Amino acid sequence: MQHDIRILIADDDREIRELVKTYLERETYRIDTAADGEEALRLFEAHRYNLILLDLMMPKVDGIEVCRRLRMKTNVPILMLTAKDQEIDKVLGLSIGADDYITKPFSIHELVARIKAHLRRFLVLGSESGPQQETVLSFKNLSIHLQKYTVTRAGEEITLTGKEFELLKFMASYPEQVFTKTQLFRQVWDSDYLEDDNTVMVHIRKLRMKIEEDPSDPKWIQTVWGIGYKFAGDKDEA
Repeated sequence: MQHDIRILIADDDREIRELVKTYLERETYRIDTAADGEEALRLFEAHRYNLILLDLMMPKVDGIEVCRRLRMKTNVPILMLTAKDQEIDKVLGLSIGADDYITKPFSIHELVARIKAHLRRFLVLGSESGPQQETVLSFKNLSIHLQKYTVTRAGEEITLTGKEFELLKFMASYPEQVFTKTQLFRQVWDSDYLEDDNTVMVHIRKLRMKIEEDPSDPKWIQTVWGIGYKFAGDKDEA
């Protein structure tokens, strides 16, 4: 139930904190707010959150560092708020584990929609609510465990963020099929609003760093120039 969902909003702008808090409380979510990075980290240690919304530029500890520390401890969705001129920081945030970012000034309705989409995907992980035709996608030495939400390569477990796993699972479910960045964003981020290519590109790069033996010459996630990406590999029949 939604009133059991707890979200942390960390932003040094009081008006933004209160605006987002008001709209999310209308959805019956439980909301905590922090005005700086230190407070956000303290609240995280004191409570269990289902989603965290971080501003990049916060006093004491900035959003990038907060994200880095949180990602070492939790797999919950982390969304980052950025300004238009923080392109490098957006890429850095995604590269250290943020699942998504929203550019200021933002539409509050778009933000709420993104938050709902991330929560839907996160909260159904491991759900037994529907029939499961296949619980493991196996490709030679790479295995994707759908219910456990884990990935192993040659028997060794690989740690992925929620969005990295969703991206890999989706592409691996359709081996050799080519997807554009827009198609991947629509399927994995559950949104038609693709602000730029960085979100998908950074997650592809991070996935390659984690699952490929040689990320500079990827075997699994291949670029199809001028179109997008595909997952290359035949499923094991065993």
